[in-house]
Amino acid sequence: MPRRPGLPLTAAFLGLLLAAAPAMAEPVAPAERRSGFDQMSPEIQAMQRDDGANPGMLAVADGAELWAQAPTSGRPACAGCHGEAASTMRGVAARYPAWDARSGRPIDLQERINDCRREHQGAEPLAHESPDLLALTAFVAAQSRGLPIAPPDDHRLAPARAEGRALFEARQGQLGLSCAICHDDHWGRRLGSAVIPQGQPTGYPLYRLEWQGMGSLQRRLRNCLTGMRAEPFGYGAPEYVALELYLATRAAPLPLETPAVRP
Repeated sequence: MPRRPGLPLTAAFLGLLLAAAPAMAEPVAPAERRSGFDQMSPEIQAMQRDDGANPGMLAVADGAELWAQAPTSGRPACAGCHGEAASTMRGVAARYPAWDARSGRPIDLQERINDCRREHQGAEPLAHESPDLLALTAFVAAQSRGLPIAPPDDHRLAPARAEGRALFEARQGQLGLSCAICHDDHWGRRLGSAVIPQGQPTGYPLYRLEWQGMGSLQRRLRNCLTGMRAEPFGYGAPEYVALELYLATRAAPLPLETPAVRP
């Protein structure tokens, strides 16, 4: 996640990153962990704080409608099994990605929603980055706003967590950059006119002004890989889930902000 698309990497700054970064960067210490919210302008911070001005709340409202509707005739709506989301979904998003016993691997919240559609509602899975999947995920995640990120302490997740860290620290693409070079070693500095954030996944799905819409963490990771001039993985790839798991571990115990607003 080294740069926002559209910001040029100057030769001098690129040289600084490549020369100054250690081979294996140390993650940001818990006491120093900061949400990207802290580096936003006061105007964008105010937009996120105010549910009436936060454009991501439109997706949450759409998700609330989908939660109450059965996707197929004769099958239950999400609410039919889970009841009132404000209570039954409280804290759920803070604990994802999590181990899925049926598939024998970790899955993220989006995949859990699609699994429920297949297994319990007899419906087709929703496409990645589709408005409905983003809306349902945002609605569920919004029930945990303000709660600390707390990935499961499950030994079965250890290999995926290690893979996620290795991917985060690996130099990739034509630029030979890694996520860690920017977000562990140089956070708080400037890349062009933008402050480099720590890359904490506190607000996904979120509304990005650059996108003029909602997007998932996987979309942001794909953007970052493209910015490194590396080949992005396909949506739903296990590499993304491994990265999501490591990022959740790296971000804990920062609070969830879904739906966040970012530039």
